[in-house]
Amino acid sequence: MNTIAYFEIQSSYPDREVKFYTNVFGWKFTRDETIPLEYFRIETKTMNGGLLKRPAELPPQECGTNAFVSSIQVENFDITANLILGNGGSVAMPKFALPGKCWQGYFLDGDNNVFGIFQLDENAK
Repeated sequence: MNTIAYFEIQSSYPDREVKFYTNVFGWKFTRDETIPLEYFRIETKTMNGGLLKRPAELPPQECGTNAFVSSIQVENFDITANLILGNGGSVAMPKFALPGKCWQGYFLDGDNNVFGIFQLDENAK
């Protein structure tokens, strides 16, 4: 099928990222004790994933992306951006228009994982 069907987020402090993504996007996290490492199942409205304790050292900043980057469609870019910033996230690339399509931007969570958000808007320019 060639579509993204599952995603994983690595974190040095999983409880921090569980709180961050729950507060920002309302995702549900469930600890999976059957997996022999600290692992949480993630339920979203459209796709499921996992969050795990980072198995290696955190790569240094400014060396490029160290994982797949997912973008999350949101109803309101500005409200979501404020939630991200208010919950310990930071801006990686500020909001910009994909003309005639959407508003896009990229952020970092508390463990410097990069993710994008976008708001559909055919009037974006």
